[in-house]
Amino acid sequence: MQKYYPDAHCALKHKNSFELLVATILSAQCTDERVNKVTPDLFAKFPTVYALAKADIKVVENLIRTVGFYHNKSKNLISCAQTLVKEFDGELPRTVEEMTTLAGVGRKTANVVLGNSFGLKTGIAVDTHVGRLSYRLGWSKFTDPVQIEKDLMELFPEEDWIRISHLVIFHGRQICTARSPACHRCFLFDHCPKNGV
Repeated sequence: MQKYYPDAHCALKHKNSFELLVATILSAQCTDERVNKVTPDLFAKFPTVYALAKADIKVVENLIRTVGFYHNKSKNLISCAQTLVKEFDGELPRTVEEMTTLAGVGRKTANVVLGNSFGLKTGIAVDTHVGRLSYRLGWSKFTDPVQIEKDLMELFPEEDWIRISHLVIFHGRQICTARSPACHRCFLFDHCPKNGV
């Protein structure tokens, strides 16, 4: 995969760890493309964790309305920012355990932010693409992201934990799509059990 996707990277546009955290929270059950359309205005209005902590929820809702579940996500974003200010002096914590105490943050979000912002190999971010391909490729028989992550962490060396998510996501978007996987042009064809295809 590294050979075919040498430029695989986090597709969420951000300038710092705070912006990546916000964008990743917004990306739950939403495309990165859609998130990237709403975050410029959101970050312009609330450029810091302190600004977001004091935000009016109706203003946040209006800015992120198109990402889906915007009521819940608005509440989580403000609560998350408030916790960061109150408990962490406005700084993002550096462990999965602390990150997951923040509203709207699960293991996937924690791994995305810690890996991409700080280079910390705390685990493997399992989104819908990673979950789907892990099953199709025979890497995991589970549907639960936590179980899939455990399987992948055993399968891949720690040095690849951050990169593997990006590679699999790129492959899931370009070749092994949800509805119509392009098996006929997949470079993994001979090594893939094609589970569920």
